[in-house]
Amino acid sequence: MARPRSENPTPAELEILQAIWDRGPSTVRQVLTVLRRHRPLAYTTVMSLMNVMVAKDLLIRRLQGRAFVYQAKSTRQRTRSRILQDVLRRAFGGSTAALVNHLLRHGVTSDEELDEIARTISEVAGRKETKDERH
Repeated sequence: MARPRSENPTPAELEILQAIWDRGPSTVRQVLTVLRRHRPLAYTTVMSLMNVMVAKDLLIRRLQGRAFVYQAKSTRQRTRSRILQDVLRRAFGGSTAALVNHLLRHGVTSDEELDEIARTISEVAGRKETKDERH
């Protein structure tokens, strides 16, 4: 039985998206140059992946001169949100608290990161209180 096609990028597709988000619209060769910093890859492998990503609606492709230029269809933030919502739903039953508790208890979190998390919680809680006061 074939695996259903996911809307979310695979790890390899996410690497390509990271390169494009960092560089801006790019050719296959430009993306390949970025990815080869981490491991050897063939041009045809990256080209095939990027064409699949066009079909999955992750990338937009347009002809520029003799080469195709690819750009991300969604922003980094929107893609991260979509991936996290999927993980939240499938692995944590939709519970944000369960996800955050798991990350804090089982991840490696520096004191600086804990301080940043505490500031974010205070900020979000403050916005919620202000919003509740208006209603």
